[in-house]
Amino acid sequence: MPSYSEMRKTNHFYYFIKFTLNVYSMLFSLMGLCVLCVGVYAEVERQKNRTLEGLFLAPAVVLILLGLVMFTVSVVGMVGSLRDNKTLLHMFLCVLCVLLLLQACGLITALIFEKKTSALFQSSIREGIKHYYDDLDFKNILDYVQQKFYCCGGDEYKDWGVNQYHFCNGTGPLACGVPYTCCVRKVGEVINTLCGYKTLDQQRETLHEVIHVRGCIHAVNLWMSDNVGITVALCCAIGLPQLLGIVLSCIFWNLLVDMSESADMVDFKVKKVQFQYNELDLSGAGWCMCLPRDGGYLPVPASEPELDPIDIHLEKLKKQPPRTHAQLREMQQSRSATGLDEVDVGRKQKRGH
Repeated sequence: MPSYSEMRKTNHFYYFIKFTLNVYSMLFSLMGLCVLCVGVYAEVERQKNRTLEGLFLAPAVVLILLGLVMFTVSVVGMVGSLRDNKTLLHMFLCVLCVLLLLQACGLITALIFEKKTSALFQSSIREGIKHYYDDLDFKNILDYVQQKFYCCGGDEYKDWGVNQYHFCNGTGPLACGVPYTCCVRKVGEVINTLCGYKTLDQQRETLHEVIHVRGCIHAVNLWMSDNVGITVALCCAIGLPQLLGIVLSCIFWNLLVDMSESADMVDFKVKKVQFQYNELDLSGAGWCMCLPRDGGYLPVPASEPELDPIDIHLEKLKKQPPRTHAQLREMQQSRSATGLDEVDVGRKQKRGH
């Protein structure tokens, strides 16, 4: 079995890494475009009503930013892999490394400063509860979390007291109560939208059979602690695809660097010649006009005619500017010292061939 150093020099390995990286980038660019479209649609719908400001209170904005980053970075990687562009590939590699590093730093920071992170989420959720009926996106998310994790509010159920419809000084049917998604439901029971009526002014001990008194922040943390395997799997599902992109782009970038240094491909080190685009022979470039070819695509002749050294020297003399009298005298003195003139030098070179 060939070693890695031998295998990476083959065309099969080159094409495998090239198109694997291209498919990887294309899939993530399509995913980013879908996320971006969903975010734009959600933001348009959100703007029709009173909206909330803040990172945790505007899911549509988060989706737009996430989709924009995914699409832009993936397109850079896709174009770089198609065109064998070392600059774009290096940019793609650096951005992926920075994004993965930022996520790791954010996770570590959240674990170290757990209390401050919880306080940040709590203040954001309380701000969202204050405008619970004004933002449909936040309302749907919080209702789902409260039903899924059997919780109520951010830190505790009394967080609902900041809402103008639920605080105890109100006069409406929701006053001093919580939404029905906080209620304890039995299997097959019909939903009672007023099941949380007059619960905010009661003690926790008397409400265990009526509503869920635990806050959603504590409920989610408890679920993650009880389901470590799922938590680790979610982290891997987020981090491993990015790590795969880093590995693929690093391998392909190193391949391109080696190829450009060894000049195995004419496309990497070409002569500066004057030519028209219609003179190029693009057969074998593929539909993407990006496949490399051993002979290159520039109209460079396969073999250059051998010229006489004297003719080459005369051509160089024609291109030189006219010499002054002092320069000619200096050249004559140098010839007398060596005993050879330029024609003799050319003849000796020709005999050497």
